[in-house]
Amino acid sequence: MSDEEHYKFMRIALEEAEKCTPVPTAFCVGCVLVSRNGGDPAVIATGYSRELPGNTHAEANALAKFRSSPEEKLITGESPQDILASADVYTTMEPCSIRTSGLAPCADALIAAQVKRCFIGVGEPDDFVKCEGAQKLTEAGIQVVWLKGMEEEALAIARKGRA
Repeated sequence: MSDEEHYKFMRIALEEAEKCTPVPTAFCVGCVLVSRNGGDPAVIATGYSRELPGNTHAEANALAKFRSSPEEKLITGESPQDILASADVYTTMEPCSIRTSGLAPCADALIAAQVKRCFIGVGEPDDFVKCEGAQKLTEAGIQVVWLKGMEEEALAIARKGRA
């Protein structure tokens, strides 16, 4: 994929992040899962923070939505795990490595899904916790790519509604 395509998918993730309802104790993050199987890259799921019930995060929501869409699996004839194993993840902020709520971190969910690559718009600032999501992904063999030039926009959206 070209750099232009990577930025196109990150732009979709930023649009997802904009859908978040701001809260003072969490970031607004967007995520896009992209399949590279069968030719042209295609969006297979999107998600944003707090989209699904239960104080949910963007990456976990995108994974949950993908796994609950049986028509996607029927179309490709591949198992959901095969599709995820070749998928790229575009997330506006570094996937969390720890949750103050006690829920499973997004980095762990992406590792369990065995995604191929994770494109990140901006590192998670230390507003709430010290994040080591990118490091966890790298240690698990997932390629991490920092998309340069979108940091300010991604952080502004992440902190939307907060001073």
